[in-house]
Amino acid sequence: MRRVLTAATTALTLTTAGTMLAGTPAQAVPTGWGRPVVSAAPQPGAPGLGDSYFPDYGNGGYDVEHYDVRLRYEPATDLLTGTTTILATATEDLSTFNLDFLLDVESVRVNGWAASSSTAGAHELVVTPARTVTRGQQLTIVVRYSGVPSEALVNGYTGWTRTDDGALAVNEPESAWWWFPSNDHPLDKATYDISVSVPTGVEVISNGVQPRPPLAEAGNRTRWIWRTTSPTATYLAFMAIGQYDIVTDTSPGGQPVINAYSTSLGALGPAARASIERTAEIVDWESGIFGPYPFEAQGGVAGPVDGISFALETQTRPVYGPGFWRRGANTYVVTHELAHQWFGDSVSVADWRNIWLNEGFASYAEWLWSEEQGEGTAQEVFDFTYASYPADDGFWQVPPGDPGAGRVFDNAVYDRGAMALHQLRLAVGDDAFFEILPTWTTERRYGNGTIEQFQALAERISGLDLDDLFTTWLFTPGRPELANAARKAAPPTEPKSWAKIRESHELMSH
Repeated sequence: MRRVLTAATTALTLTTAGTMLAGTPAQAVPTGWGRPVVSAAPQPGAPGLGDSYFPDYGNGGYDVEHYDVRLRYEPATDLLTGTTTILATATEDLSTFNLDFLLDVESVRVNGWAASSSTAGAHELVVTPARTVTRGQQLTIVVRYSGVPSEALVNGYTGWTRTDDGALAVNEPESAWWWFPSNDHPLDKATYDISVSVPTGVEVISNGVQPRPPLAEAGNRTRWIWRTTSPTATYLAFMAIGQYDIVTDTSPGGQPVINAYSTSLGALGPAARASIERTAEIVDWESGIFGPYPFEAQGGVAGPVDGISFALETQTRPVYGPGFWRRGANTYVVTHELAHQWFGDSVSVADWRNIWLNEGFASYAEWLWSEEQGEGTAQEVFDFTYASYPADDGFWQVPPGDPGAGRVFDNAVYDRGAMALHQLRLAVGDDAFFEILPTWTTERRYGNGTIEQFQALAERISGLDLDDLFTTWLFTPGRPELANAARKAAPPTEPKSWAKIRESHELMSH
Protein backbone atom coordinates (compact mmCIF):
# COMPACT_ATOMS: atom_id res chain seq x y z
CA MET A 1 0.00 0.00 0.00
CA ARG A 2 1.26 3.44 -0.91
CA ARG A 3 1.01 6.10 1.77
CA VAL A 4 0.51 9.72 0.75
CA LEU A 5 1.17 12.52 3.25
CA THR A 6 -0.99 15.60 2.93
CA ALA A 7 -1.71 18.76 4.84
CA ALA A 8 -4.90 17.11 6.09
CA THR A 9 -2.96 14.43 7.96
CA THR A 10 0.30 16.20 8.86
CA ALA A 11 0.35 19.73 10.21
CA LEU A 12 3.96 19.80 11.40
CA THR A 13 7.18 18.87 9.66
CA LEU A 14 10.58 18.17 11.21
CA THR A 15 13.64 19.60 9.55
CA THR A 16 16.78 17.51 9.52
CA ALA A 17 17.97 19.59 12.47
CA GLY A 18 14.80 18.80 14.42
CA THR A 19 13.17 22.25 14.15
CA MET A 20 9.36 22.26 13.94
CA LEU A 21 7.87 24.12 10.96
CA ALA A 22 4.40 24.87 12.25
CA GLY A 23 1.48 24.86 9.85
CA THR A 24 3.46 23.70 6.81
CA PRO A 25 2.15 20.82 4.73
CA ALA A 26 4.54 17.88 4.74
CA GLN A 27 6.10 15.94 1.92
CA ALA A 28 8.57 13.09 2.12
CA VAL A 29 12.16 14.32 1.97
CA PRO A 30 14.08 12.95 -1.04
CA THR A 31 17.02 10.75 -0.09
CA GLY A 32 20.31 12.64 0.13
CA TRP A 33 18.76 16.09 0.49
CA GLY A 34 19.52 18.19 3.57
CA ARG A 35 16.20 19.97 3.79
CA PRO A 36 12.53 19.06 3.38
CA VAL A 37 10.49 19.73 0.26
CA VAL A 38 7.31 21.61 1.16
CA SER A 39 4.29 20.66 -0.91
CA ALA A 40 1.60 23.10 -1.92
CA ALA A 41 -1.80 22.95 -0.28
CA PRO A 42 -4.51 21.10 -2.23
CA GLN A 43 -5.98 23.30 -4.94
CA PRO A 44 -9.20 23.35 -6.98
CA GLY A 45 -8.96 21.32 -10.17
CA ALA A 46 -8.88 23.39 -13.34
CA PRO A 47 -12.34 24.03 -14.87
CA GLY A 48 -10.97 23.24 -18.34
CA LEU A 49 -8.15 21.43 -20.08
CA GLY A 50 -7.01 24.51 -21.98
CA ASP A 51 -8.12 23.45 -25.45
CA SER A 52 -7.17 26.20 -27.88
CA TYR A 53 -10.73 26.41 -29.27
CA PHE A 54 -12.79 25.33 -26.24
CA PRO A 55 -10.65 26.09 -23.18
CA ASP A 56 -13.39 25.25 -20.66
CA TYR A 57 -14.07 21.77 -22.07
CA GLY A 58 -12.84 18.99 -19.83
CA ASN A 59 -11.42 19.45 -16.36
CA GLY A 60 -8.06 19.22 -14.62
CA GLY A 61 -6.93 17.16 -11.65
CA TYR A 62 -8.20 13.69 -12.44
CA ASP A 63 -8.29 10.99 -15.11
CA VAL A 64 -11.40 8.89 -15.74
CA GLU A 65 -11.15 5.15 -16.36
CA HIS A 66 -14.82 4.17 -16.50
CA TYR A 67 -18.36 5.55 -16.58
CA ASP A 68 -21.32 3.52 -15.36
CA VAL A 69 -24.37 5.43 -16.60
CA ARG A 70 -27.70 4.13 -15.30
CA LEU A 71 -30.75 6.00 -16.60
CA ARG A 72 -34.53 6.07 -16.69
CA TYR A 73 -36.17 7.91 -19.57
CA GLU A 74 -39.76 8.95 -20.24
CA PRO A 75 -40.35 9.66 -23.95
CA ALA A 76 -43.71 11.29 -23.26
CA THR A 77 -42.19 14.05 -21.10
CA ASP A 78 -38.48 13.93 -22.01
CA LEU A 79 -37.72 13.44 -18.31
CA LEU A 80 -34.35 11.81 -17.69
CA THR A 81 -33.31 10.58 -14.25
CA GLY A 82 -30.02 8.88 -13.61
CA THR A 83 -27.12 7.82 -11.50
CA THR A 84 -23.66 7.98 -13.01
CA THR A 85 -20.73 6.35 -11.25
CA ILE A 86 -17.33 7.60 -12.35
CA LEU A 87 -14.16 5.66 -11.61
CA ALA A 88 -11.16 7.97 -11.77
CA THR A 89 -7.67 8.64 -10.44
CA ALA A 90 -6.60 11.98 -9.02
CA THR A 91 -3.61 13.45 -10.84
CA GLU A 92 -3.01 16.13 -8.20
CA ASP A 93 -4.04 17.06 -4.67
CA LEU A 94 -7.54 18.51 -4.94
CA SER A 95 -9.72 20.59 -2.68
CA THR A 96 -12.46 20.68 -5.34
CA PHE A 97 -12.87 19.38 -8.87
CA ASN A 98 -15.25 19.99 -11.76
CA LEU A 99 -17.50 17.85 -13.91
CA ASP A 100 -19.09 19.00 -17.16
CA PHE A 101 -22.86 18.71 -16.68
CA LEU A 102 -26.15 20.61 -17.07
CA LEU A 103 -29.00 18.72 -15.40
CA ASP A 104 -30.23 19.17 -11.83
CA VAL A 105 -28.06 17.33 -9.32
CA GLU A 106 -29.72 15.62 -6.36
CA SER A 107 -26.55 14.39 -4.66
CA VAL A 108 -22.86 13.71 -5.14
CA ARG A 109 -20.71 11.23 -3.22
CA VAL A 110 -16.95 10.81 -3.42
CA ASN A 111 -15.62 7.49 -2.11
CA GLY A 112 -18.84 6.96 -0.19
CA TRP A 113 -18.84 10.35 1.55
CA ALA A 114 -21.47 12.96 0.76
CA ALA A 115 -19.97 15.88 -1.14
CA SER A 116 -21.32 19.35 -1.76
CA SER A 117 -21.77 20.72 -5.26
CA SER A 118 -22.54 23.97 -7.03
CA THR A 119 -22.70 25.21 -10.60
CA ALA A 120 -20.37 27.62 -12.34
CA GLY A 121 -19.96 28.90 -15.86
CA ALA A 122 -22.03 27.49 -18.69
CA HIS A 123 -21.67 23.79 -17.92
CA GLU A 124 -19.54 23.29 -14.81
CA LEU A 125 -20.54 21.25 -11.77
CA VAL A 126 -18.10 22.07 -8.97
CA VAL A 127 -17.71 19.20 -6.47
CA THR A 128 -16.27 19.75 -2.98
CA PRO A 129 -15.42 16.39 -1.38
CA ALA A 130 -15.80 15.93 2.37
CA ARG A 131 -12.15 14.87 2.51
CA THR A 132 -9.21 16.26 0.57
CA VAL A 133 -8.34 14.24 -2.51
CA THR A 134 -4.67 13.31 -2.85
CA ARG A 135 -2.65 12.70 -5.97
CA GLY A 136 -2.82 9.07 -7.05
CA GLN A 137 -5.97 8.39 -5.06
CA GLN A 138 -8.63 6.18 -6.62
CA LEU A 139 -11.97 7.99 -6.81
CA THR A 140 -15.50 6.64 -7.01
CA ILE A 141 -17.76 9.58 -7.81
CA VAL A 142 -21.53 8.94 -7.73
CA VAL A 143 -23.86 11.63 -9.09
CA ARG A 144 -27.65 11.36 -8.89
CA TYR A 145 -29.61 13.74 -11.10
CA SER A 146 -32.69 14.47 -13.18
CA GLY A 147 -33.98 16.93 -15.71
CA VAL A 148 -35.48 17.56 -19.13
CA PRO A 149 -32.43 17.63 -21.44
CA SER A 150 -34.17 19.40 -24.32
CA GLU A 151 -34.80 22.34 -21.96
CA ALA A 152 -31.18 22.52 -20.74
CA LEU A 153 -29.76 25.30 -22.90
CA VAL A 154 -26.29 26.79 -23.31
CA ASN A 155 -26.46 30.05 -25.21
CA GLY A 156 -29.89 29.01 -26.45
CA TYR A 157 -28.63 25.65 -27.69
CA THR A 158 -29.24 22.05 -26.66
CA GLY A 159 -27.17 19.09 -27.81
CA TRP A 160 -30.07 16.74 -27.03
CA THR A 161 -32.56 16.03 -29.82
CA ARG A 162 -36.06 15.15 -28.72
CA THR A 163 -38.09 13.19 -31.28
CA ASP A 164 -41.71 12.09 -31.57
CA ASP A 165 -40.89 8.66 -30.14
CA GLY A 166 -37.80 9.30 -28.01
CA ALA A 167 -34.52 11.16 -28.23
CA LEU A 168 -31.00 11.25 -29.64
CA ALA A 169 -27.96 12.06 -27.53
CA VAL A 170 -25.67 12.65 -30.50
CA ASN A 171 -23.54 15.72 -31.08
CA GLU A 172 -20.00 17.07 -31.58
CA PRO A 173 -17.90 18.49 -29.99
CA GLU A 174 -20.12 18.19 -26.92
CA SER A 175 -23.09 15.96 -26.03
CA ALA A 176 -22.38 14.38 -22.64
CA TRP A 177 -23.45 17.50 -20.68
CA TRP A 178 -27.09 16.69 -21.36
CA TRP A 179 -27.14 13.12 -20.08
CA PHE A 180 -24.17 12.23 -17.88
CA PRO A 181 -21.54 14.15 -15.86
CA SER A 182 -18.08 13.77 -17.32
CA ASN A 183 -14.61 15.04 -18.08
CA ASP A 184 -15.68 16.19 -21.51
CA HIS A 185 -12.62 16.30 -23.72
CA PRO A 186 -11.07 13.70 -26.07
CA LEU A 187 -7.88 13.75 -23.97
CA ASP A 188 -9.68 11.78 -21.24
CA LYS A 189 -11.08 8.56 -22.73
CA ALA A 190 -12.79 5.85 -20.71
CA THR A 191 -14.81 2.65 -20.98
CA TYR A 192 -18.59 2.61 -20.52
CA ASP A 193 -21.52 0.67 -19.15
CA ILE A 194 -24.76 2.34 -20.23
CA SER A 195 -28.16 1.04 -19.15
CA VAL A 196 -31.48 2.75 -19.82
CA SER A 197 -34.97 1.91 -18.58
CA VAL A 198 -37.76 2.85 -21.00
CA PRO A 199 -41.40 1.86 -21.51
CA THR A 200 -41.63 -1.62 -23.01
CA GLY A 201 -41.79 -1.39 -26.79
CA VAL A 202 -39.23 1.41 -26.95
CA GLU A 203 -35.71 0.51 -28.09
CA VAL A 204 -32.38 1.94 -26.90
CA ILE A 205 -29.19 1.69 -28.95
CA SER A 206 -25.77 2.74 -27.71
CA ASN A 207 -22.07 1.89 -28.06
CA GLY A 208 -20.40 -1.50 -28.09
CA VAL A 209 -22.20 -4.75 -27.37
CA GLN A 210 -25.10 -5.96 -25.27
CA PRO A 211 -23.65 -8.07 -22.45
CA ARG A 212 -27.17 -9.45 -21.86
CA PRO A 213 -30.58 -9.18 -23.53
CA PRO A 214 -32.95 -6.40 -22.50
CA LEU A 215 -34.40 -6.97 -19.02
CA ALA A 216 -38.09 -6.75 -18.18
CA GLU A 217 -38.77 -4.42 -15.23
CA ALA A 218 -41.83 -3.70 -13.14
CA GLY A 219 -44.35 -1.22 -14.46
CA ASN A 220 -44.24 -2.47 -18.06
CA ARG A 221 -40.71 -1.24 -18.57
CA THR A 222 -37.56 -2.68 -20.17
CA ARG A 223 -33.93 -1.97 -19.36
CA TRP A 224 -31.45 -1.94 -22.24
CA ILE A 225 -27.79 -2.55 -21.38
CA TRP A 226 -24.75 -1.66 -23.49
CA ARG A 227 -21.03 -1.97 -22.83
CA THR A 228 -17.93 -0.72 -24.60
CA THR A 229 -14.54 -1.91 -23.40
CA SER A 230 -12.48 0.25 -25.73
CA PRO A 231 -11.35 3.73 -24.62
CA THR A 232 -13.98 6.19 -25.81
CA ALA A 233 -14.08 9.98 -25.88
CA THR A 234 -17.12 11.47 -24.16
CA TYR A 235 -18.64 13.00 -27.30
CA LEU A 236 -18.49 9.60 -29.00
CA ALA A 237 -20.74 7.96 -26.41
CA PHE A 238 -24.35 8.12 -27.59
CA MET A 239 -27.95 7.02 -27.13
CA ALA A 240 -30.72 6.55 -29.69
CA ILE A 241 -34.10 6.03 -28.01
CA GLY A 242 -37.31 5.35 -29.89
CA GLN A 243 -38.92 2.89 -32.29
CA TYR A 244 -36.21 0.97 -34.14
CA ASP A 245 -35.87 -2.24 -36.10
CA ILE A 246 -32.62 -3.87 -34.96
CA VAL A 247 -30.69 -6.16 -37.30
CA THR A 248 -27.82 -8.27 -35.97
CA ASP A 249 -25.13 -10.21 -37.83
CA THR A 250 -21.47 -11.19 -37.62
CA SER A 251 -18.64 -9.54 -39.57
CA PRO A 252 -16.12 -11.50 -41.66
CA GLY A 253 -13.70 -11.01 -38.75
CA GLY A 254 -16.15 -12.49 -36.26
CA GLN A 255 -17.35 -9.28 -34.60
CA PRO A 256 -20.97 -8.52 -33.79
CA VAL A 257 -22.63 -6.18 -36.28
CA ILE A 258 -25.64 -4.36 -34.85
CA ASN A 259 -27.60 -2.00 -37.09
CA ALA A 260 -30.77 -0.13 -36.19
CA TYR A 261 -33.34 1.63 -38.38
CA SER A 262 -35.96 4.08 -37.17
CA THR A 263 -39.43 2.90 -38.07
CA SER A 264 -40.30 6.49 -38.99
CA LEU A 265 -38.10 6.38 -42.10
CA GLY A 266 -40.88 5.05 -44.31
CA ALA A 267 -39.84 5.21 -47.97
CA LEU A 268 -36.30 6.16 -46.92
CA GLY A 269 -35.86 2.86 -45.08
CA PRO A 270 -34.72 0.69 -48.02
CA ALA A 271 -32.03 3.20 -49.04
CA ALA A 272 -30.80 3.38 -45.45
CA ARG A 273 -30.58 -0.41 -45.25
CA ALA A 274 -28.87 -0.68 -48.64
CA SER A 275 -26.19 1.63 -47.30
CA ILE A 276 -25.71 0.69 -43.64
CA GLU A 277 -25.96 -3.06 -44.26
CA ARG A 278 -22.67 -2.72 -46.17
CA THR A 279 -20.91 -1.68 -42.95
CA ALA A 280 -19.05 -4.97 -42.45
CA GLU A 281 -17.89 -4.95 -46.07
CA ILE A 282 -16.60 -1.37 -45.85
CA VAL A 283 -14.90 -1.99 -42.49
CA ASP A 284 -13.16 -5.00 -44.01
CA TRP A 285 -11.97 -2.89 -46.96
CA GLU A 286 -10.84 0.02 -44.79
CA SER A 287 -8.95 -2.38 -42.51
CA GLY A 288 -6.74 -3.23 -45.47
CA ILE A 289 -5.78 0.46 -45.77
CA PHE A 290 -5.86 1.84 -42.22
CA GLY A 291 -4.87 -1.23 -40.21
CA PRO A 292 -6.92 -3.59 -38.03
CA TYR A 293 -10.34 -2.35 -36.98
CA PRO A 294 -9.81 -0.99 -33.45
CA PHE A 295 -13.09 -1.84 -31.68
CA GLU A 296 -15.19 -4.72 -30.40
CA ALA A 297 -18.31 -4.19 -32.52
CA GLN A 298 -19.56 -2.63 -35.74
CA GLY A 299 -22.81 -1.17 -36.95
CA GLY A 300 -24.85 1.92 -37.67
CA VAL A 301 -28.05 3.70 -36.70
CA ALA A 302 -30.43 5.29 -39.20
CA GLY A 303 -32.09 7.99 -37.12
CA PRO A 304 -35.71 9.17 -37.36
CA VAL A 305 -37.07 11.72 -39.80
CA ASP A 306 -37.36 14.31 -37.03
CA GLY A 307 -33.89 13.63 -35.62
CA ILE A 308 -30.47 14.99 -36.51
CA SER A 309 -29.61 16.51 -39.89
CA PHE A 310 -25.98 15.31 -39.91
CA ALA A 311 -24.06 12.07 -39.34
CA LEU A 312 -21.67 11.39 -36.48
CA GLU A 313 -18.95 8.80 -35.96
CA THR A 314 -20.25 7.63 -32.58
CA GLN A 315 -17.85 4.86 -31.57
CA THR A 316 -18.59 1.37 -32.92
CA ARG A 317 -21.93 2.56 -34.35
CA PRO A 318 -22.26 5.81 -36.34
CA VAL A 319 -25.60 7.61 -36.36
CA TYR A 320 -26.96 8.94 -39.66
CA GLY A 321 -29.60 11.60 -40.24
CA PRO A 322 -32.40 10.84 -42.74
CA GLY A 323 -31.19 13.34 -45.33
CA PHE A 324 -28.47 10.98 -46.52
CA TRP A 325 -31.06 8.59 -47.97
CA ARG A 326 -33.34 11.06 -49.74
CA ARG A 327 -31.75 10.36 -53.13
CA GLY A 328 -31.23 6.66 -52.65
CA ALA A 329 -28.48 4.53 -51.15
CA ASN A 330 -25.31 6.34 -50.12
CA THR A 331 -22.25 4.30 -49.18
CA TYR A 332 -20.01 7.39 -49.23
CA VAL A 333 -21.34 8.71 -45.94
CA VAL A 334 -20.98 5.21 -44.46
CA THR A 335 -17.39 5.06 -45.69
CA HIS A 336 -16.73 8.50 -44.17
CA GLU A 337 -18.14 7.72 -40.72
CA LEU A 338 -16.50 4.29 -40.57
CA ALA A 339 -13.12 5.80 -41.48
CA HIS A 340 -13.56 7.95 -38.38
CA GLN A 341 -13.40 4.81 -36.27
CA TRP A 342 -9.66 4.96 -36.94
CA PHE A 343 -9.27 8.72 -37.50
CA GLY A 344 -11.12 10.52 -34.73
CA ASP A 345 -12.29 7.68 -32.52
CA SER A 346 -9.30 5.38 -31.94
CA VAL A 347 -6.83 8.20 -32.61
CA SER A 348 -8.53 11.35 -31.35
CA VAL A 349 -7.55 14.99 -31.52
CA ALA A 350 -5.37 16.25 -28.69
CA ASP A 351 -6.88 19.69 -29.29
CA TRP A 352 -9.92 20.64 -31.37
CA ARG A 353 -7.66 22.76 -33.59
CA ASN A 354 -6.49 19.43 -35.05
CA ILE A 355 -9.91 18.60 -36.51
CA TRP A 356 -8.26 17.99 -39.92
CA LEU A 357 -6.92 14.72 -38.51
CA ASN A 358 -10.56 13.63 -38.29
CA GLU A 359 -12.41 15.17 -41.22
CA GLY A 360 -9.68 15.40 -43.84
CA PHE A 361 -8.87 11.70 -43.45
CA ALA A 362 -12.47 10.51 -43.43
CA SER A 363 -13.16 12.62 -46.52
CA TYR A 364 -10.15 11.16 -48.32
CA ALA A 365 -11.47 7.69 -47.49
CA GLU A 366 -14.47 8.59 -49.68
CA TRP A 367 -12.12 9.35 -52.55
CA LEU A 368 -10.42 5.99 -52.10
CA TRP A 369 -13.82 4.28 -52.00
CA SER A 370 -14.77 6.08 -55.23
CA GLU A 371 -11.71 4.55 -56.85
CA GLU A 372 -12.52 1.13 -55.40
CA GLN A 373 -16.05 1.32 -56.82
CA GLY A 374 -14.90 2.46 -60.25
CA GLU A 375 -16.69 5.79 -59.91
CA GLY A 376 -13.68 8.08 -60.23
CA THR A 377 -10.07 7.83 -59.13
CA ALA A 378 -8.79 9.84 -56.19
CA GLN A 379 -6.89 11.99 -58.68
CA GLU A 380 -10.06 12.65 -60.69
CA VAL A 381 -11.98 13.56 -57.54
CA PHE A 382 -9.13 15.86 -56.51
CA ASP A 383 -9.10 17.61 -59.89
CA PHE A 384 -12.85 18.18 -59.87
CA THR A 385 -12.92 19.30 -56.24
CA TYR A 386 -10.09 21.76 -56.83
CA ALA A 387 -11.75 23.16 -59.97
CA SER A 388 -15.15 23.48 -58.30
CA TYR A 389 -13.92 26.25 -56.01
CA PRO A 390 -12.83 29.40 -57.93
CA ALA A 391 -9.69 31.14 -56.71
CA ASP A 392 -11.72 34.01 -55.22
CA ASP A 393 -14.11 31.71 -53.36
CA GLY A 394 -14.13 32.24 -49.59
CA PHE A 395 -13.63 28.50 -49.27
CA TRP A 396 -9.89 29.02 -49.77
CA GLN A 397 -9.65 31.51 -46.92
CA VAL A 398 -10.29 28.86 -44.23
CA PRO A 399 -7.07 26.97 -43.39
CA PRO A 400 -8.09 23.41 -42.48
CA GLY A 401 -5.12 23.05 -40.13
CA ASP A 402 -6.45 25.90 -37.96
CA PRO A 403 -9.98 26.81 -39.10
CA GLY A 404 -11.07 28.57 -35.91
CA ALA A 405 -13.56 27.50 -33.26
CA GLY A 406 -16.53 28.75 -35.28
CA ARG A 407 -15.47 26.85 -38.41
CA VAL A 408 -14.52 23.46 -37.07
CA PHE A 409 -16.95 21.86 -39.55
CA ASP A 410 -16.36 24.20 -42.48
CA ASN A 411 -16.34 22.71 -45.99
CA ALA A 412 -12.65 23.52 -46.24
CA VAL A 413 -11.85 21.14 -43.36
CA TYR A 414 -13.44 18.34 -45.40
CA ASP A 415 -12.64 19.15 -49.02
CA ARG A 416 -9.38 21.07 -48.78
CA GLY A 417 -8.44 18.67 -45.98
CA ALA A 418 -8.81 15.73 -48.39
CA MET A 419 -6.92 17.67 -51.07
CA ALA A 420 -4.04 18.13 -48.62
CA LEU A 421 -3.83 14.38 -48.08
CA HIS A 422 -3.83 13.76 -51.82
CA GLN A 423 -0.97 16.21 -52.23
CA LEU A 424 0.88 14.34 -49.49
CA ARG A 425 0.29 11.10 -51.38
CA LEU A 426 1.67 12.60 -54.59
CA ALA A 427 4.70 13.99 -52.76
CA VAL A 428 5.74 10.82 -50.92
CA GLY A 429 4.46 8.16 -53.34
CA ASP A 430 1.95 5.39 -52.77
CA ASP A 431 4.30 3.04 -50.93
CA ALA A 432 5.14 5.60 -48.26
CA PHE A 433 1.63 7.06 -48.11
CA PHE A 434 -0.04 3.72 -47.49
CA GLU A 435 2.56 2.97 -44.85
CA ILE A 436 1.99 6.30 -43.09
CA LEU A 437 -1.74 5.75 -42.56
CA PRO A 438 -1.67 2.39 -40.70
CA THR A 439 1.47 3.40 -38.82
CA TRP A 440 -0.35 6.45 -37.45
CA THR A 441 -3.37 4.39 -36.35
CA THR A 442 -1.15 1.68 -34.84
CA GLU A 443 1.30 3.87 -32.94
CA ARG A 444 -1.48 6.08 -31.51
CA ARG A 445 -4.20 3.47 -31.08
CA TYR A 446 -6.68 4.57 -28.38
CA GLY A 447 -4.71 7.78 -27.87
CA ASN A 448 -4.52 11.30 -29.26
CA GLY A 449 -2.50 13.18 -31.82
CA THR A 450 -1.67 16.55 -33.37
CA ILE A 451 -1.07 17.68 -36.94
CA GLU A 452 2.55 18.36 -36.06
CA GLN A 453 2.98 14.78 -34.85
CA PHE A 454 1.42 13.45 -38.05
CA GLN A 455 3.77 15.57 -40.14
CA ALA A 456 6.73 14.25 -38.17
CA LEU A 457 5.60 10.67 -38.85
CA ALA A 458 5.15 11.37 -42.56
CA GLU A 459 8.64 12.87 -42.72
CA ARG A 460 10.12 9.94 -40.80
CA ILE A 461 8.64 7.36 -43.16
CA SER A 462 9.15 9.27 -46.41
CA GLY A 463 12.53 10.78 -45.58
CA LEU A 464 11.30 14.10 -47.01
CA ASP A 465 10.99 17.60 -45.60
CA LEU A 466 7.24 18.24 -45.85
CA ASP A 467 7.03 21.57 -44.10
CA ASP A 468 6.22 23.57 -47.24
CA LEU A 469 3.47 21.13 -48.24
CA PHE A 470 1.78 21.17 -44.83
CA THR A 471 2.13 24.94 -44.50
CA THR A 472 0.68 25.58 -47.96
CA TRP A 473 -2.25 23.18 -47.88
CA LEU A 474 -3.23 23.32 -44.22
CA PHE A 475 -2.23 26.68 -42.81
CA THR A 476 -2.06 29.27 -45.61
CA PRO A 477 -5.22 31.09 -46.78
CA GLY A 478 -5.63 31.23 -50.53
CA ARG A 479 -5.86 28.71 -53.34
CA PRO A 480 -2.58 26.77 -53.65
CA GLU A 481 -1.01 26.67 -57.09
CA LEU A 482 -0.75 23.25 -58.71
CA ALA A 483 2.53 22.08 -60.18
CA ASN A 484 0.86 20.46 -63.20
CA ALA A 485 -0.13 23.35 -65.48
CA ALA A 486 -1.76 21.04 -68.04
CA ARG A 487 -4.16 19.73 -65.42
CA LYS A 488 -5.18 23.29 -64.57
CA ALA A 489 -5.80 24.17 -68.20
CA ALA A 490 -8.24 21.39 -69.07
CA PRO A 491 -11.64 21.44 -67.34
CA PRO A 492 -11.92 18.14 -65.45
CA THR A 493 -14.75 15.69 -66.00
CA GLU A 494 -17.14 15.21 -63.11
CA PRO A 495 -16.58 11.80 -61.49
CA LYS A 496 -19.64 9.58 -61.04
CA SER A 497 -19.08 9.72 -57.27
CA TRP A 498 -19.10 13.51 -57.04
CA ALA A 499 -22.84 14.05 -56.56
CA LYS A 500 -23.01 11.65 -53.60
CA ILE A 501 -19.82 13.01 -52.04
CA ARG A 502 -20.99 16.60 -52.46
CA GLU A 503 -24.45 15.81 -51.10
CA SER A 504 -22.95 14.06 -48.07
CA HIS A 505 -20.55 16.91 -47.29
CA GLU A 506 -23.31 19.50 -47.46
CA LEU A 507 -25.06 17.61 -44.65
CA MET A 508 -21.93 16.71 -42.70
CA SER A 509 -20.43 20.20 -42.54
CA HIS A 510 -22.78 21.69 -39.92
